[in-house]
Amino acid sequence: MTSGTLTRRIVPPIPLGGRNATRVIERNLLVYRRMWMVIFSGFFEPVFYLFSIGIGIGQLVGDVAPGVSYTEFVAPGLLAASAMNGAVFESTMNIFFKLKYGRIYDAMLATPLSPGDVAIGEIGWSQLRGLIYAVGFMIVMIGGGLMPSIWGLLAIPAALLIGFGFAGAGMAVTTYMRSWQDFDMITLATLPLFLFSTTFYPLSVYPDWLQTVTQFSPLYHGVDLIRGLTLGNLDWSLLGHAGYLLAMGFTGLTIAARRVEKLLLS
Repeated sequence: MTSGTLTRRIVPPIPLGGRNATRVIERNLLVYRRMWMVIFSGFFEPVFYLFSIGIGIGQLVGDVAPGVSYTEFVAPGLLAASAMNGAVFESTMNIFFKLKYGRIYDAMLATPLSPGDVAIGEIGWSQLRGLIYAVGFMIVMIGGGLMPSIWGLLAIPAALLIGFGFAGAGMAVTTYMRSWQDFDMITLATLPLFLFSTTFYPLSVYPDWLQTVTQFSPLYHGVDLIRGLTLGNLDWSLLGHAGYLLAMGFTGLTIAARRVEKLLLS
C-alpha cells in the first residue's frame, strides 16, 4: 500500500459543509471572465422560442383564458424551461469534465475545502448563471407587456428555485456517469420535460393519464409556480410547488456531496 493511498484512506468522513463554498464560485468567475459570451449565449434560446412560437402561433391561437393571451401563457413556461436548461447544462457536462478529466475536484479537496463546499459552490455558481438568464428574460417580458401582475417580479427567485432543484439533481446524477455517451440520457429526460410540462399548452388539454404523469414532473411545478406569479393567480398550491423544488434540490445536494467524497476521498 502506497503512502498516498494510506493518506487518502485515513481521511475522516467530511460532513456536508458550505463555509468555503464561495471559493468554488470565485474560481468559476475567474475561469469564465474571458469566456463571458458562453454564459450569455444560453439566454437567447428561450427568447427565440418566445418570438417564434409565442408571438407567431399566438396570432393564430388568440387567448388561452379570459384576458390571457397565448404569448402571456407561454412566456413564464419558457422562463422556467430556461432555468432548467441552464442548471442542467452547468451541473452535468461541466461537472463531469471537472470530475473525470480535469481532476479539478482532486485539487480542491487537497485544500481545506470539503465535498459539501464543492457541491454547494458548484450549485451556487449555476444559480448565478441562472440569475443572469432570469433577469434578462424578465426584462424582455416586461418590455413586451407580458407580465400583467406585479407579483411576476417574484418569478426571478422562483426561477432560481427551479435552478436549485435541477442543479442539485443534475450534479447528483453526474457523479454516477462513466462516459460522455451517458449524456444522451440527460437529453432523453429533459426534452420530454420541456415539451410535456405545460410549457406550451394548459394541463387540461392533455389526456387524463398524461395529466397524472405530468404532475410528477419537476418542470411542471416550476412552470406552474412562475405562471401563477406572472399572471397573478396566487393560491396555496404555489407553496407546494416551491416545496417540491426545494426538496429536490436539497436531496440532490446531499447525494452529490456524499458521492464526491466517496469517489475522491475513499
